[in-house]
Amino acid sequence: MQVGNARYRLARDLPQAIPVFPLTGALLLPGGRMPLNIFEPRYLQMVDEAMAGPRLIGMIQPGLDGALREDGEPELCSVGCAGRIISLAETGDGRYLISLQGVCRFRVTQELAVKTPFRQCRIAPFLADLKEDPAAAEVDRPALLKAFRAYLQANDLEADWESVSRAENAMLVNALSMMAPYGPAEKQALLEAADLKTRAETLIAITEITLAREDEDFGSSLQ
Repeated sequence: MQVGNARYRLARDLPQAIPVFPLTGALLLPGGRMPLNIFEPRYLQMVDEAMAGPRLIGMIQPGLDGALREDGEPELCSVGCAGRIISLAETGDGRYLISLQGVCRFRVTQELAVKTPFRQCRIAPFLADLKEDPAAAEVDRPALLKAFRAYLQANDLEADWESVSRAENAMLVNALSMMAPYGPAEKQALLEAADLKTRAETLIAITEITLAREDEDFGSSLQ
């Protein structure tokens, strides 16, 4: 996995612990890019320390059940995705605009007791994410595009179909998963899908369920 100027191949290419950024509804996937507007002091410090080190930040959702720790901070989902900071711009008003590119998913093995204002976790990386996914060739691309087109039409949205047609399966599935305006539970299901084929099937199923629900709501409003 080549990300920016770094290449990640083995477990030793990744740190054993990384800072984490809990963000509801955020989905970063390997190879995907996520822009972030950083303004909270603790996360500004997190970015500074990441830039001084391996440039890695773990994007993770707060626990889906809403549970809180004793200090009032949310519990975390067990799986997130590590991203490398590949660009950073200072705004002049105290903010950072950064771009993360996904490296690999990880499972939280332990949240560390730290003195930093941001949280840090020991992780077990999904090393298969660092290699080409053989399931990419098995993705039902026509079904995926059909569901995507139906969603766009139902919501009066447009897409750059020329770019979509050129995208490789892995890029297409992950980009659509990250862009999809679904809730935290659906985003977590997409993140935790076993492989690319399963992620595509999950995305198709979520989209079809959403469209069917919208049809039912529309029908009910006419009665």
